[in-house]
Amino acid sequence: MLGLKRGTVNLVSHQKEWSQNADNIIRILKQLLGGAALDIQHVGSTAIAFIHAKPIIDIAVAVHDVKDVLPYIEVLKQHHIMFRGEVVAGGLLFVMGDDEIRTHHIHIVKWNSTQWNNYINFRDYLNAFPEKAMLYDACKQKLARRFSKDRKSYTAGKEPMIQRLLAEASMWRPKTLTITSCLAEDQKDS
Repeated sequence: MLGLKRGTVNLVSHQKEWSQNADNIIRILKQLLGGAALDIQHVGSTAIAFIHAKPIIDIAVAVHDVKDVLPYIEVLKQHHIMFRGEVVAGGLLFVMGDDEIRTHHIHIVKWNSTQWNNYINFRDYLNAFPEKAMLYDACKQKLARRFSKDRKSYTAGKEPMIQRLLAEASMWRPKTLTITSCLAEDQKDS
């Protein structure tokens, strides 16, 4: 199942198809955006293997400057990727689906910005630590039951948990990179 009525909240169990779908959209975006896209990643809850999620695929596209994507609005529209005309957290938002049902949110953000790093760190941290993912999942499910027809309140309710997990992820990520760098140096020396 993919897609959700705007403004509503319905969480479903993780679906293997979400990763395949994200990979297809990433491939299309790479073709359409060319060099304007520095990196494209599947992010959000559908990219976390252990948790329930709204069946909407989140894709983050890293660019040098979000304005770099503006010349591509028409070609994206021809591929059913609609510009929402919004600046969200310093980035641009594109969506797929129709006026009622959304299937994809495509977030255009500056490369190596706080927003980009948060998307990647959050996803990677929760995938690396299933017990943290389960805490987040429990929070989401409780809020979804309470706010099934009020996505804004659902989203606001998750924010304290997200901020806590992002703080943990930001402390974890540098350690992970340092360990990886050390291992790479050790292999070179061997």
